[in-house]
Amino acid sequence: MRKMLDRTEERFGIKPDWIAADTAYGAAGNLVWLTLKRKILPFIPVFDKGERKDGTFSRSDFSWDDENDRYICPGGKEMLHTRRSYSDPARNAPVWKARNYRALKSDCTGCELKAKCCPNAERRSVHREKYEVVRDFARACTASEFNPKAQARRKKVEMLFAHLKRILGLGRLRLRGPCGVQDEFTLAATAQNLRKLAKLKPMVTATG
Repeated sequence: MRKMLDRTEERFGIKPDWIAADTAYGAAGNLVWLTLKRKILPFIPVFDKGERKDGTFSRSDFSWDDENDRYICPGGKEMLHTRRSYSDPARNAPVWKARNYRALKSDCTGCELKAKCCPNAERRSVHREKYEVVRDFARACTASEFNPKAQARRKKVEMLFAHLKRILGLGRLRLRGPCGVQDEFTLAATAQNLRKLAKLKPMVTATG
């Protein structure tokens, strides 16, 4: 995808304002490249392993407080990555790196939500990725009102590739080498475009 975007901008001077894709493109490195380097809005589901399936609270159940660099648990208690006090406040300032945010043991011990939060641990911790702010931005994009329209356009494009594979028989290439592959794809795309043009042209009925 990155090569495609760079090549398109280099050859034609075209750069998209937004991109829609599936979860396979939702890795943190890819989202960082799109948002920070290329300034492209990512309508891409985030590849996230923080959701639990055992019935306990997932990371999304904890509220992030960016101003105070902390998480707030479902029980209303704060979770910090460190509780040390430095004479230089800059040493404890938020930085671009992964961190673990932990609750106090005393807060978890007497909490009525412990059985649903950390039944097998003394206290709960939440891991925050290095570029979690970018991942949060991608989540906001996918939760926006424009996302359904973006995904509908994505599926419309993907249908063309499905048609090439299933209808025009490109599930397996017959020619070998870069030139052969390019010729085969060019012929298939030409046939696909002619088929679309035939649908746009009104039918002419013969008169006798």
